[in-house]
Order: sequence, then C-alpha cells, then structure tokens
Amino acid sequence: MMSAKVYFSKTITPEKVLELYRLLGKELTGNVAIKLHSGEKGNQNFLKPEFWKPIIDEVKGTVVECNTAYDGERNTTEKHVKLIEEHGWSKYFDFDLLDAEGPDVIIPVPNGKIIKENYVGKNLLKYDSMLVLSHFKGHPMGGFGGALKQLSIGVASSFGKAYIHGAGEPEKIWTAEHDLFLESMADAAGSVVDYFKGNAAYINVMMNMSVDCDCCAKAEDPCMKDIGILASLDPIAIDQACLDLVYASDDPGRDHLIERIESRNGVLTVEAAAKLGYGSREYELIEVE
Repeated sequence: MMSAKVYFSKTITPEKVLELYRLLGKELTGNVAIKLHSGEKGNQNFLKPEFWKPIIDEVKGTVVECNTAYDGERNTTEKHVKLIEEHGWSKYFDFDLLDAEGPDVIIPVPNGKIIKENYVGKNLLKYDSMLVLSHFKGHPMGGFGGALKQLSIGVASSFGKAYIHGAGEPEKIWTAEHDLFLESMADAAGSVVDYFKGNAAYINVMMNMSVDCDCCAKAEDPCMKDIGILASLDPIAIDQACLDLVYASDDPGRDHLIERIESRNGVLTVEAAAKLGYGSREYELIEVE
C-alpha cells in the first residue's frame, strides 16, 4: 500500500484545523456525520464546541455521538442529551445521538480477526460520509485515543461498546483478554471505514494531552506540552504519526504518556488495523506553517 499523506501544523487554532482539512482536497458529500468526543461531565480536557466550530460550519454536518457502556452522565439517552446541551454542542450544531433508541444496526466485519459484526446506532444509516475529529490523548484501557478509537468504540452503540470491549462477549466488558479488546477495536474501526467507502476524513488534535480519556469525569491534567494538528484521509497513518510525534518529543512529560501507551500495548490497535489493510502505517508527514 502507498504511504499516506498526513498534514501537520504546530499551530493549534480553530482556523488551522480548517486550513489542514482543506489541504486534504476531499469534499465530504451528502449527509455528513461529524464524530467527536463531547466530553464526560466533569472532564476538563475535552475540546470545546467553539474550537471545532469553523470546521463543522464548513462541512455543514451533524455532530454525532453514542451512549456509553459504563456509569456516568452519558450512559442513557436522557442523561446524554442533557449533558450535550450543558456542554454547548446543541447550541451551535445539529446533533444526533446515533443510538438514542434501538434497535442497533449490525455492520458485518467479514475480515475481522476477533469480531465478525459491529453494533452501531441505527441513525448511522442516515449518513453518506464522515468527518472524524479526534482529540489525541492517553486512554485508561486503549493506551491512547485517536482516530481508530473514534471509529470503533466511538461509533459503536452502548451495546456495541460492550461487545468490542468484551471481544465479542459483551458480558466480559471489563474482563476480556486485553489484547483481544485492542484487536476488536481494529476490527470495528475497519467496518466503519468500509461502510463509508472512503467518504471520510480525519483530524487529530494533539493538545491537552492527559494520560486519561475525555470519557473520564476525573481525568489527570495534561502531562506534556501541546504538539499540533494533523489531518489525513488515512485513520491508521494519522494515529501512527501522532504516536511518532509523542516519541520524538523532548518534553519531560512525554514519558508519562508513553508509559500509559506502552503499559496498555496501545500500538497493537494500529498494528492490527494495518494488517486488515484499510490504511497504512507508512506515511509522508507534510508540515504546514
């Protein structure tokens, strides 16, 4: 597979997000789903609606989220919709909770190594293309969260999240063998990539990088300095580029983030995704002032 183009800028502004997106030269057509992390109640690190507003206004899409599979303020439709309003998303944007009501849609994962089906909210069927806006940071279970996590756990319904976490056995949501969970994420992400048939684009923003995810109500404060914004049409390449930038950093806080990534074997998700062939770990980093 040819190496992917990944555009990168050290300047982190809403306007720069839009500039890098335009450099991709990809027009997202039809009904555009914009997947981002809306933030758990109490989380201080997630990227706010104002930050994403220029890019969302540009593509005229609908912000989409899914219910969680763990206790908190986003595990029921009623609580989740209320928090979306509190965090300001519905003030600025059209918003769609994909699994607000059942039944889920099952996307086949014919080439999946661990799971052969992926459960997503039925509203996903309304969309023709997807813009994935990811806040790159650590993650308590995945090691890190970027584009692949958004495509997998992020797009999965509440049941689908348990199914991925449990590596096909939802009742084992917190007890499945850890590497099987990581490989299941790669399987699920691939099914969503296939579903949109290339009508997708990815932005990763490397700021507020805590070892914890935006799903944590009590997250650690960021542990290293901000790095920049990346944009690509390849979800595997963009996550690999982010990992490489963390390792290349001379910031003293990088070791704490790397410890989180390595202790959870986070790179396995990227490796497993590349083996499935819906993207490449080889990329050309194109720096933009």
